[in-house]
Amino acid sequence: MLIINVIQLFLLSILGLATLYIFVFSFAGLFYKQKYSPEIEKFRKMAVFIPGYKEDDVIISVALEATLQNYPTESYDVIIIADSFHTDTLIELRKFPVRVIEVAFEKSTKSKALNKAMEQLAEPYEVAVILDADNIMAGDFLRKINAAFEQKCMAVQGHRTAKNMNTSLAILDAASEEINNHIFRKGHRVLGFSSAIIGSGMAFEYPYFKLLMSGVTAVGGFDKEIELKMLKAGHKIIYLDDAYVYDEKVQKSEVFSNQRRRWLSAQLHYFQLYFWNSLKDLLLKGNFDYFDKAIQFIQPPRILLLGSVIIFGVLFTLLNIVLDKSLLLTELWSVVVLLCLLAFLFAIPGTFYNRKTARALLSLPGGMLLMLGSLFRVKGANKNFIHTKHSAR
Repeated sequence: MLIINVIQLFLLSILGLATLYIFVFSFAGLFYKQKYSPEIEKFRKMAVFIPGYKEDDVIISVALEATLQNYPTESYDVIIIADSFHTDTLIELRKFPVRVIEVAFEKSTKSKALNKAMEQLAEPYEVAVILDADNIMAGDFLRKINAAFEQKCMAVQGHRTAKNMNTSLAILDAASEEINNHIFRKGHRVLGFSSAIIGSGMAFEYPYFKLLMSGVTAVGGFDKEIELKMLKAGHKIIYLDDAYVYDEKVQKSEVFSNQRRRWLSAQLHYFQLYFWNSLKDLLLKGNFDYFDKAIQFIQPPRILLLGSVIIFGVLFTLLNIVLDKSLLLTELWSVVVLLCLLAFLFAIPGTFYNRKTARALLSLPGGMLLMLGSLFRVKGANKNFIHTKHSAR
């Protein structure tokens, strides 16, 4: 009996704290209001970087779309960083008003590609915009980014959202993206914390970004490394909920598993690397932003948290009833389950409440198993480049 109580208290502590964390920020996200900067006549010179590794299937359409911004053409350059592209693709790209920088590495990484490209650029850019090779910017994206820098910030994260929801897995991936937008961007900004950055659909003050990147050697998760460095230095990262970048959502379980494995490995790596330093900064300097970011990295994946809370909540509630155990523990499980469900309900946009999402929920147990499998395979993933191949739409 004692063993059962000890196990329950341990799981309640772990899952309860993780649930409380997302509930607080999810609830706060309900009160998010976009801070608008007035349209200005000063158009900052922007470098729009689109690094790609073997992305011949999508890069032509992405490059063309990137040239169609409602922003003065002389005030931004689209820079395709081409790693291992076919010759035919390179020839086609050079027909567009874009700059193509070819790179090749023994071991390819996004950080290497960006650093190599910036080494070759002499133009006095003011803003660096980072996209993935499948990302499509909304027509007014650069205008909104330009206006946001009037807030004297060093970095801006745009609203990355789904470009496709053509499979159940893609719908779940899209919902996951919006949940994270709500909790780690909207909710954090409401409570005075920095927005999390995602790795694409983001913009930085150019000289500062170039300086930050010069010290980055990450194989995966370069965005996490520069984010931690920015927060340690006391810089705020703002979020633009109405500046959209459309991102391809995964459609195959193998791609989902590899992508999550890479993300989880990077998070664990940076938690181990920065936790004690962030705790020191919290105690000595009151740097809550930096410490909060380190804590984010050890949070269980949302899909696993939801599954674990429901499964253990139901299991131990039934066990307590059968064994006539403590009513207090049963009540605590009920509270944790309720808070977890509310956190997700608050965070999921109303547009997802439809039949397609209901059908996609049938795939949720499979998604949980894929995530669990990724969790057990994180070792070494941050030391190897894991490519997520995108498909033409």
